[in-house]
Amino acid sequence: EDHRTKLGIKTNQGIIDVKITAEQHDLNIPTTMDQVINGGSEAIDALKKLEDMDHTLVNEEDITYAPAVTNPEKIICVGLNYEKHAKETNQAIPEVPILFSKFNNALAAHQESIQIPEADHRIDYEAELVIVIGKEASNITTEEALSYVFGYTVGNDVSARKLQSISGQWLLGKTLDRFAPVGPYIVTADAIDPQNLEISCRVNGEVRQSSNTNDMIFNCAEIISYASKH
Repeated sequence: EDHRTKLGIKTNQGIIDVKITAEQHDLNIPTTMDQVINGGSEAIDALKKLEDMDHTLVNEEDITYAPAVTNPEKIICVGLNYEKHAKETNQAIPEVPILFSKFNNALAAHQESIQIPEADHRIDYEAELVIVIGKEASNITTEEALSYVFGYTVGNDVSARKLQSISGQWLLGKTLDRFAPVGPYIVTADAIDPQNLEISCRVNGEVRQSSNTNDMIFNCAEIISYASKH
C-alpha cells in the first residue's frame, strides 16, 4: 500500500495521479502542492494539460486524504466575520478584522479523526472559507489583493471554548492538534467567485450552520489587504 503524500487533480472520471502521469510523459512539472502554489499560474496551466493526455487515474474511494495545504508559512484566521453570526452571539460588529492564528500542528485532512482534549470537552465547529495565498503579499491594496490568491478551499475552525476563554488570548483553544481540517480540494482562484459561496455545516446529518460568503463583514480582498499591512 502506498503511504506517500501525492498530488492529484480531481476530474469527473477520477483523480489524476500527477507524479505517475508526469513520469509516463517525461514531463518536468510540479508534483507536490507546495510546488504548485509556488509555481503560480504557470504551474496550474501545466497541470491542466494533463487532462488532455493519457493519464493514470486513482479511484477516490481508495485514497486517504492529506490536508489540502501541507506546509503553510502561517495560518491566519478571522473571527466574527459573518454579520448574522455576530448578531446571533450578541457581539458588536467588528470595526476591523479580528485576527488570530493557528499553527501547522492543527492541520488535518478531510475525514481525519480529531481527538477531544482532556482539558476541555466544550468543542465547537465552524465551517469556513479558506483562502490559499499564492505569493508574498506585503502592504497591498484591496484592489490588487485577490491577484495574490492561489485558490480556495473549505475548512473547519474547531475550537475548545473553555481553553479559548481561559485568558485574553484565543490561541490555546484554537490550535490543538488537528483543530484546522482543510480540504479535500483546492479550487484555483480563476474558477470561483469567493464572495458568493454557500457555506454550511452538518453534524451527524443535521444542518447546524447555513450562510453565504456574501454575508462577510470584511470581504476576502479587505482581509488580505489588512493582514498584509501588518
